[in-house]
Amino acid sequence: MPTIVTHHKVKDQKHWLASPKRKELFGPIGVTNIRTFINPQDPTSVGLIMDIPDLETFTATMQSKAAADAMDYDGVLPETVVVLVEA
Repeated sequence: MPTIVTHHKVKDQKHWLASPKRKELFGPIGVTNIRTFINPQDPTSVGLIMDIPDLETFTATMQSKAAADAMDYDGVLPETVVVLVEA
């Protein structure tokens, strides 16, 4: 099970941290151990670490309308999303 790191910009850090959308989107595809991170010097810069059971399913999910809707709800700026996969 690979671990991924993702970082991106958000409109409102507090809203993003409190959002249930990560678990709603990733729970059904088996993503576990979701951990959130913030940049103390830049409140718009955030990140996640997650364990992904199936990278292809994760990739397809990230390209879905459900992911776009979740990112919109969370205030994620989609053009800033970077995903790194454990080597």
